[in-house]
Amino acid sequence: MPAFRYTVSDVMSHTAVAIGRKASYKEIVELMHQWKVSALPVLEGEGRVVGVVSEADLLPKEEFRRADPRLPEQFDEAAKAEAVLAEDLMSSPAVTVRADAALAEAARIMARRAVKRLPVVDDVGRLEGVVSRSDLLKVFLRPDEEIEQEIRQLVLGELPLPAHVEFTVLDGVVTLRGPVRDRALVPLLARAIRAVEGVVEVRTDAERAGADAA
Repeated sequence: MPAFRYTVSDVMSHTAVAIGRKASYKEIVELMHQWKVSALPVLEGEGRVVGVVSEADLLPKEEFRRADPRLPEQFDEAAKAEAVLAEDLMSSPAVTVRADAALAEAARIMARRAVKRLPVVDDVGRLEGVVSRSDLLKVFLRPDEEIEQEIRQLVLGELPLPAHVEFTVLDGVVTLRGPVRDRALVPLLARAIRAVEGVVEVRTDAERAGADAA
């Protein structure tokens, strides 16, 4: 079903703070504090992203200040405690996303890779911006009126509501009301409406006339 879909480019920050391979530990901490970010892309050449330094990469210096690693999985982290430059601290290759990626794709990458921010890159890996978890939530700030208009134009244009069935949008929650004789139509409508960016939930108060008549 054709419908407008928000992409990463619609919500990302186009101005991204980045560092080079030779950025020092203290410089990285200062930039994170100044810009209130939890991670910084590491660039080389003409702006190509080669890694990311996150708060998690910086914490081992404090964690292993007085204690040696005890478990095998701590050895890599402990090695970063000795690092002072971005190229030794960064996680590489960087986990990135394209600007034309769907928001759902960006959300899946963040969840699976347990990261809070993703560098947005072009087709050759050059930095175009950064998208964060909070950026992905911006679609839920859409006004109810805007969501309703999109449902009417894009969803109901392909899958019209049955006669006497109407819907309302309140705080992003879409409620279908009215008699629906075809039970199979209800989940189809709900699935199509739920795909609209900004919809929090789809509820139905529809009376199933067919069930009463059976």
